[in-house]
Amino acid sequence: MRISLNWLKEFVDISLSPEELAKTLTIAGFEVEEIEDRRRLADGVVVGKVVSREPHPDADKLSVCQVDIGAAELSTIVCGAKNVRADIFVPVATLGTYLPAIDLKLKPTKLRGVNSSGMICSLSELGLEKDSEGIHIFTQADLKPGMDVRPLLGLDDVVLDLTATANRADALSMVGVAREVAALTGVEVKLPEIPPLKAAGNTLQIAVADHLACPAYIGTVIEGVKTGPSPDWLKFRLQAAGTRPINNVVDITNYVLLEWGQPLHAFDRERLVAVAGATEFTLGVRLAKAGETLTTLDGQARELGEKNLVITANDVPVALAGVMGGESTEVHSGTENIVLEAALFEPVTVRRSSRAVGLRSESSTRYERGVNQVELDRAAQRAIALLQELAGGTVVHRGMADTRPDPNARPKITLRLQRLHEVLGHVQKDGEIFDVPLADVERILADLGCELESTGEGVWAVKVPPYRYRDLEREIDLIEEVARLYGYDNFCDTLPSQSAAGFLSPAEKVNRKLRESFRAIGLTEVVHYSLVKPELADITLSNPLFVEYSALRKELLTGLIDAFIYNQSQGNGALNAFEIGRVFWLENEDYAEADYLAGILGGNLNPDGSWANGGKGQPMSWYEAKGLLDAAFTQLGLEISYRADSSNNKLHPGRTASLWLQGRQIGIFGQLHPQLRQEKDLIDAAYVFELKLEMLQAVLSRPSQQVPVFKAFSTYPAVTRDLAFFAPLETSVGDLEQVMQKTAKKLLAGVELFDEYRGEHAPEGQRSLAFSLRYRATDKTLTDEEIDPVHQKVRDALVKQFAVTLRS
Repeated sequence: MRISLNWLKEFVDISLSPEELAKTLTIAGFEVEEIEDRRRLADGVVVGKVVSREPHPDADKLSVCQVDIGAAELSTIVCGAKNVRADIFVPVATLGTYLPAIDLKLKPTKLRGVNSSGMICSLSELGLEKDSEGIHIFTQADLKPGMDVRPLLGLDDVVLDLTATANRADALSMVGVAREVAALTGVEVKLPEIPPLKAAGNTLQIAVADHLACPAYIGTVIEGVKTGPSPDWLKFRLQAAGTRPINNVVDITNYVLLEWGQPLHAFDRERLVAVAGATEFTLGVRLAKAGETLTTLDGQARELGEKNLVITANDVPVALAGVMGGESTEVHSGTENIVLEAALFEPVTVRRSSRAVGLRSESSTRYERGVNQVELDRAAQRAIALLQELAGGTVVHRGMADTRPDPNARPKITLRLQRLHEVLGHVQKDGEIFDVPLADVERILADLGCELESTGEGVWAVKVPPYRYRDLEREIDLIEEVARLYGYDNFCDTLPSQSAAGFLSPAEKVNRKLRESFRAIGLTEVVHYSLVKPELADITLSNPLFVEYSALRKELLTGLIDAFIYNQSQGNGALNAFEIGRVFWLENEDYAEADYLAGILGGNLNPDGSWANGGKGQPMSWYEAKGLLDAAFTQLGLEISYRADSSNNKLHPGRTASLWLQGRQIGIFGQLHPQLRQEKDLIDAAYVFELKLEMLQAVLSRPSQQVPVFKAFSTYPAVTRDLAFFAPLETSVGDLEQVMQKTAKKLLAGVELFDEYRGEHAPEGQRSLAFSLRYRATDKTLTDEEIDPVHQKVRDALVKQFAVTLRS
């Protein structure tokens, strides 16, 4: 929020310089991002009186003016503005003046042969407007040439651009900042005097459908309003705060918003009558219905939904509650009668409504953080008093719907001095170390507006002021306030008496080992958002920022496939990548989540050697992809078995395997389904895998897996035996190899499938398979007498379990 020091000084006496005040606020938790010295915009600009104006002898659009700037002689200034004439008072930039708004330093110059010493300025050249049609002409009385123009234009001010934390809704107002400055500097706050409201008939009908969404709504009918420009002082304050003046009625509502932090809105009563279709109407507050529309003050037609809270006139929407008014009932230059709205809206309701239509405003910003419920009436009376003073209005009718809780019923907070000392520790000042004194605690809380009642030695019952209800709710909140105002820099820096060396958790060690292994086989680690489109998930968010990110992902493969497609479309080739991330799903109507490791493989394994194949790359085969995956498993010391699987509809039903570790399924590996590849315009062969991270962590974190165990190589030669047979098509090679290994036990050093045949010479429904079995012992060279019985057991086991037909 932009804080005008001239405005702030009306509420609190400030003896600090702008820089010192900015530092004090920043240390107290209110970061001052910029100090804007508006005095620099017109430093050296004075009031000048145009004594005469003559056309330029050599330029039709230029004028030669004689201007009195309070010097001994008149200044000759060449001016190109159409509205320049004699006997007017204007701002004149004298020689040597620097104008920051246009980055210009005034020097004597010659325009079309005529000397010019100075420049008659427009408001845009002084940084007060973006574009100006001509020079500015002063209308104030009692002007004298040579006067400083800055007080006349509101440029005798310094503005602090202050950022308040989300819990300090009260700091989004001049009164709130004044209270904070008073507490920091030890002075009193002088709030504006507000005259009491004269009695008015309570004949304006108010109907609130949801009192939780709208705890209070006050409507006031004011007749006889003269709509016109605001006085200069009001314009200057709005401009300093970054708000564009419009007319006195709208400017007053904006002024009270900035002063008290209470949004207000003014309706044109005649336009309300036209929209309502009746002279007598009811102002209502309800949730919008599906299909309703509203054109807001920014000229945008907005579709409303059930998340939008609206103000209605006889059930016709006229404003988006807490966000922005409607164009059909806005105050205009001919407005004579208005209905002033002052209301409280629940923060979550306004936040959802604002997001639903993609619209944020100064009002919604304050409602979303929570406005002061107790001072609603005071802010409304302040606006009414200003309307009566500046627009001549008369209050004739009022209406109110009020369900606010009694502020006196709010429980007091117990604060213990001993607990405060335990949390904050010691203070160091003037070379002495001590605890925060009891008197300072009482002074600080009293300066913040709290009321303290002693209930024992060093114990208080604290009543929090209404404007701090939302952020002072517990004892620890009061302790934090004492520390903040006492000064964090005054507390001792104390290190813990004992410290422990940092370490990695077992799970993190495993994760790092997994990353290292998969990077070693050539995969790149990627990270995707866990938020996805709702059609890709089971769990959706109730308050998403965007529709594209409104649900929680239920698997990692979709993100990897999309990244693969994107890299391919950009001409970057195949993205061989992996990701470790969390997925979410519904399990028996309960939310479930787990971490997974997934990856994608494809493309040419040897792109640099494509010249050997006539410039054509060799697409990765299923076995090459499996070999890369096996290399990672081997490096991790995992013995993974593969079993045929066709459960995943994204994967090729004949080229997919489930992955098993120690008798438990840990994941899946396979080629992407041809139909999916065609839909996504993917390369010919792409492979994916997905692993349960929790199971990998459980196995790899065991001590036996953490420390490598050396196994001596056999120095004796291996003996090879071939085995060929006909096997049913549904029998997998993996199951056959598993039985061979289980039967031959330690003597079988390796099994390799070297031939497969399907055709007319094979029985129907079967295929011919040929394996090479290597037998080896660690302590001797095996003989035929030792190998043949074991080999025969393998043959017999295959015939018994799979009904194979031996060929040899």
